[in-house]
Amino acid sequence: MHYVPRILVTGGAGFIGSFLCERLLETGAEVLCVDNFFTGRRSNVAHLLDNPKFEVMRHDITVPLFVEVDQIYNMACPASPVHYQFDPVQTTKTSVHGAINMLGLAKRTRAKILQASTSEVYGDPE
Repeated sequence: MHYVPRILVTGGAGFIGSFLCERLLETGAEVLCVDNFFTGRRSNVAHLLDNPKFEVMRHDITVPLFVEVDQIYNMACPASPVHYQFDPVQTTKTSVHGAINMLGLAKRTRAKILQASTSEVYGDPE
């Protein structure tokens, strides 16, 4: 029997995350796309919805997530200054609490994890 990994992509409906979901599906993996849709868009993954190996879940990773996965790609974080300056506290929570929650999930499931946030919170540039 052929092993099919189940892969979680947080921020999976974002620009980079959606392309990652697409590529992972091309390898034959099962992909769980998790996004709170603050900056991600359902339209970024709409073309993947008919794939039986693809699932979308609305969830904010600042809240623990209890799923069974083999790999985690943590891409969740608003990547635009416009978005992270709109709510820098939530952006920081996503970067810190979200990463801690994903590390906890990786530990519980013994999943490999890639932490690759695309944002940092900076002070006002003025």
